[in-house]
Amino acid sequence: MKKLLIITALSTMALAFGCREKFAPPEVTAPQSENVETGKAVDLSFTFKAGAGFASASVTATGGSAAIKTNATKGAADGTIVVTFTAGTSIGAGSVTLKVTDAEGQMADATAILSLFEKGAPEISQPPISEVQQLKTIDISFNFTSEAGYKSAAPAATNGTAVIKTAPAANATTGTVVVTFTAARTTGAGSVTLTITDNNNKSGQRIAVVNVTGRPTVSVTQNISTNTTWTTGTIYILEGRIAVLDGATLTIQPGVIVKGREGTGSNATALIVARGGKLMAEGTAESPVIFTSVADQILPGEIASPNLQPTVPGLWGGLLILGKAPISAATDEMQIEGIPVTDLNGRYGGSVPDDNSGVIKYISIRHGGANIGEGNEINGLTLGGVGSGTVIENVEVVANDDDGIEWFGGTVNVKNVIIWNPFDDGIDTDQAWAGTLDNFIVICGEGTDHTLEIDGPEGTMMAAHTVRNGSCKGAVNAELGDFRAGARGLFEKIYFFGYPDPVNDTPAGEGDLTLSGTATQDNFANGILVFNNLEIVPENTTTPLSSIFLNGTDVHATAVTANTKTVGADKTKFSGWSWAAVANQLTNF
Repeated sequence: MKKLLIITALSTMALAFGCREKFAPPEVTAPQSENVETGKAVDLSFTFKAGAGFASASVTATGGSAAIKTNATKGAADGTIVVTFTAGTSIGAGSVTLKVTDAEGQMADATAILSLFEKGAPEISQPPISEVQQLKTIDISFNFTSEAGYKSAAPAATNGTAVIKTAPAANATTGTVVVTFTAARTTGAGSVTLTITDNNNKSGQRIAVVNVTGRPTVSVTQNISTNTTWTTGTIYILEGRIAVLDGATLTIQPGVIVKGREGTGSNATALIVARGGKLMAEGTAESPVIFTSVADQILPGEIASPNLQPTVPGLWGGLLILGKAPISAATDEMQIEGIPVTDLNGRYGGSVPDDNSGVIKYISIRHGGANIGEGNEINGLTLGGVGSGTVIENVEVVANDDDGIEWFGGTVNVKNVIIWNPFDDGIDTDQAWAGTLDNFIVICGEGTDHTLEIDGPEGTMMAAHTVRNGSCKGAVNAELGDFRAGARGLFEKIYFFGYPDPVNDTPAGEGDLTLSGTATQDNFANGILVFNNLEIVPENTTTPLSSIFLNGTDVHATAVTANTKTVGADKTKFSGWSWAAVANQLTNF
């Protein structure tokens, strides 16, 4: 009883102090587009809703004049307002905008789009309102009649571009003009205006309304435990560290964009393919799969970012593929760097040399390398214990805060790799990786440390790898390579240019290739670490090759000019699909 009394008292107080219900703003609906003959008048009916009650209306026009013919009753909650529009003397687009104000002073408006035509000119029917996603295309059909016969047609567009796809034969008195509209990046209203001219040089116009919508976006919040497909044209947001679990396959179709949410430490976002899981990320040269940050405004169908520079690293984690192939480490199974030890999906290594982690083709990984701890960043592409049953080719890594690609053991072969602006090493190998890297480009940036960082085994397995057919462009602080800790393998047909002089430049020591440690130098002397056919365009032609290629490796190197090189990468493998190629970074390769 007391609660009822309190409620009644409050209600009475509200009335006493003039409190009343707050109504939503009015809603106004415009009629569909009209054809209006120049100099003629037409009545347009607008409908409205006004919860607070109708108060007033006003009208404006383009392409002619407008006046309210029939107004609504004051206080009405809904109704119709009729506006008379009188067209001017010029053909083209016109409009009438009606603004309604309610009893609380709230306003809303709507606009009727008009097409103004000359008497006797071609008459064009109104296409229905179309909807199309950003950067995608749609065909719009305009049907017409023309007593004097069809002569030509011309389209124009807003919030996109328009071209004629098909047109009727000359002199046709009826027919259809099909216009292809390509939407811009901006969502919202767009239009296609088609002008048809007859044999008397009279023109008619019609405006088709187009609604440009955003691309579908899906948030990924849970590990992938069953077979899953990410579809072309969709943007997927990694909301955290997402793993493809043992027994599951994630299929990523061409043109998909995967964006990692911002985060560092244990909250760093990444996509992990755990041991036993598979990633089938098969882009194409026309439609690559792109991994990037949520800060990147890129849309499906684009290659270059519209807002991020290719020098911005560390905005998310990266892509990690972990398998069951052998590694040479303290134990047969290890926890991959960049993933907290508490996450067992970060384990890699085993005894299955031909282990299959899936197929990766035509992918670009950008702006990654989030730090999960001091000196513990995520590489652009991490390959831990990945087996030879895995296919990896046509991979780009741009602006990663750690290495471009790092191998931790395994047997996988990789080809057609491009690394642009790495902030540590371009190519990094560890733990007796036993595969081949064939055809690669490294474009060093100001933050690049080593183009090649090659480490030897950490355990008893002594496998080696082959790196061949590479072109490497230096930068102010970059070294050609550091081979260390008992490095082994074959490195051949590699071309270097753009590196600082290791003798005369400051700081000294940049721009060279070194064999660090006795174990590495012994492997070189004993033919376990082999160099063959290295070429360089030295910054200073007077600097001896022995000051660039240290520890006796100069006997396998030749100084050349850019137009006389005989080794290096085939840059055509990166045309069209890689950001570096689209940004004209490969002109000197």
